[in-house]
Amino acid sequence: MSDASHKQTGEKELRLFLVAGEHSGDALGGKLIAALKQRYDGTLTLAGVGGEDMAHEGFASLFPIEDVAVMGPMSILPRLPRIMRRVYQTVDAALAFKPDAVVIIDSPEFTHPIAKRIRKRAPDIPIIDYVSPSVWAWRPGRAKRMRRYVDHVLALLPFEPDAHARLGGPACTYVGHPLIEKLDAIERADGAALSRRLGLAAEKPVLLVLPGSRTSEVTRLVDVFGDAVARVSAQQPIEVVIPAVRHVRDLIVAKTATWAVRPHIVDAASADKYAAMRLARAALAASGTVTLELALAQTPSVVAYRVDKLIANLRFLLKVPSVVLANLVLGKNVYPEYLQEACTAEALSAAILPLLGDTPERRAQLEALAGTPGKLRLASSSPSIAAADTVLAVVSAQPGAGKSRRGGPM
Repeated sequence: MSDASHKQTGEKELRLFLVAGEHSGDALGGKLIAALKQRYDGTLTLAGVGGEDMAHEGFASLFPIEDVAVMGPMSILPRLPRIMRRVYQTVDAALAFKPDAVVIIDSPEFTHPIAKRIRKRAPDIPIIDYVSPSVWAWRPGRAKRMRRYVDHVLALLPFEPDAHARLGGPACTYVGHPLIEKLDAIERADGAALSRRLGLAAEKPVLLVLPGSRTSEVTRLVDVFGDAVARVSAQQPIEVVIPAVRHVRDLIVAKTATWAVRPHIVDAASADKYAAMRLARAALAASGTVTLELALAQTPSVVAYRVDKLIANLRFLLKVPSVVLANLVLGKNVYPEYLQEACTAEALSAAILPLLGDTPERRAQLEALAGTPGKLRLASSSPSIAAADTVLAVVSAQPGAGKSRRGGPM
């Protein structure tokens, strides 16, 4: 079905209040706004909280997203008073705006308290949650509790609708992971051109090393990754490439200066990242979204992760057979993972070496990875279009849809 066949005609103003709490949510919000403009043939009026990507679509944020863009409970505590002031400010603004729907985007530590307070004060306003919390991984009771203040979840991972149904959560629709929109760029990436530009030795296999995009991740992983690289290179001459995001590049440069194999460091925000994935014989990566990128690039990999001791003590709460997103999407543990005390140079190097040769381990990974695009791909449209269509469908399904809320009581 073509996109045009789905376009909804709006005979009135559609008022949506969007709340993103950090930069990845802002990126989703920007694409959602663009898709809503494409899909709604009427007046679209927006308000709420967002960042630069949403601003590029003409969205005016109540306050800078940096005021609330924090990761995890330990980072939130020192800034909790200011974050709570922003929560109450956002709730008041949402109620004054009288929206046809509220869309909260990821960042549950910030967006869910807002959703709960809006639901309590204005229960008739539909609330849509774009990006499901990881209820399938830990604290599954959250799914059922979300039903009190979320009407619909837009899921990025294909197994999440079934998880919410099993756990008694809200209605949930798989709208696709944003990485799907990068699949063409991944498949077109020119590894050979990158190899020539970096002057890599043709006879040496390339090991891609991805120690993370946050300072805390890099600090915990880069030294053990370096020791693993040394062990691998002692048995198999290799070239090493590291895609680095700007804010950790200097740290990575400093930490890798004494590695046994000096890495070639490229810009993770450029096309070089996907070219390196296509070029690499194997990868050693921190657990995270990058494992999905590696799977889409068909790159055999080993995954590792370390967290601080406080978080590590909560591992008993995990309810999944793997913490690697690629494994969860594929439904089997394709990428071996080494967490906490298992994350050692000896273990990592032993897992990497077979992937550099023509071995059963390498062939098994490649066979499984071939199914990744099919697991993530949508039958039609793009993730942002699917998300916009679901938002419009939820609004249309509400009692009194098509009538302005501005005359109603709050």
